[in-house]
Amino acid sequence: MADDTVRPGPPAAGDEIDTLLGTLERVRSYIGWKCGGLDSEGLRATLGPSSVTLGGLLKHLAAVEDHSFSVKLYGRRAHPPFDTADWDADPDWEWHSALTDTPQQLVSLWQDAVARSRGYVAEALADGGLDRPAAFSWPDGRTPNLRRLVVDMIEEYARHVGHADLVRESVDGLVGEDPS
Repeated sequence: MADDTVRPGPPAAGDEIDTLLGTLERVRSYIGWKCGGLDSEGLRATLGPSSVTLGGLLKHLAAVEDHSFSVKLYGRRAHPPFDTADWDADPDWEWHSALTDTPQQLVSLWQDAVARSRGYVAEALADGGLDRPAAFSWPDGRTPNLRRLVVDMIEEYARHVGHADLVRESVDGLVGEDPS
């Protein structure tokens, strides 16, 4: 991957924005490292009875990035290829369709989604900060703010870092959380 450097993470005594964004960048970089440098076979590998693949993780996280910061935060249409997926017919579309994508397609899709998300977050921080409301509300009428969307994204990555650890170790023995 082009960006496989593990970032130092949040500052030891930073403000809320630097702490949240530093944590998000750290978990993003773990996924980048765990999925980096693999061929199609490596990105399609599964472990035990699970159908989770590293390629599926990349496409899933790209979809979540797009949905969280483009659709939820700004109310914009999903970006391709997520805008044409039939999520009602196949709610796991990204996991299945990743099996036919090349490593380059999966890495680019994820990196492009992360780059867009960084831009959207920077834009929102300049327009209301972490308290900036999202463009949607939950069915009960509550409207989350940017802070909540960032925390939810950190949680999403954190859930999948463990999956990536196990699958990658089964592919080629790569373990740990820091490539240095």
